[in-house]
Amino acid sequence: MGPVGWLPVAPGTAGAAVAVCAFVFFSLWVPDGMRGFPALAILLGGTAVLSAAGIPAAERAGQHFGCEDDGRIVVDEVAGQWLTLAPLLAVPGAALSMPWVVTGFVLFRLFDIWKPGPVRWAERRFPGGLGVMLDDIVAGVLGGVVLSVALAVRAAA
Repeated sequence: MGPVGWLPVAPGTAGAAVAVCAFVFFSLWVPDGMRGFPALAILLGGTAVLSAAGIPAAERAGQHFGCEDDGRIVVDEVAGQWLTLAPLLAVPGAALSMPWVVTGFVLFRLFDIWKPGPVRWAERRFPGGLGVMLDDIVAGVLGGVVLSVALAVRAAA
């Protein structure tokens, strides 16, 4: 995701921040008639394409840098961050609500850094580019589940 992976401090957080900015711009771009499920489908499709391309890219980058999950590889953070933010597209106005977007950002970074159960399993179970991408995808899904629950609780209140 450009030069953010080369930042000397917190390149993964910077990559996730770039993903948040792209998500907000996407949310602003989506016409009213495409809000909800169509926008969600576009985002998830884009995430799938990015992830499919990210696997061999992360593999090659890891070989080039001499470290399988080098900090300069941030495509995985982008995919994971988009998965966490995806539920916001299903709730009118949530995708452009900064408190919800920031919550999604924090949730993804928490799961990505903490690596609870399934995230750590994915990181250790799959080698190379697949492992690099998959642990962040799992962290993104977990973040999306927690964000969905928070949205549902808020809606019920």
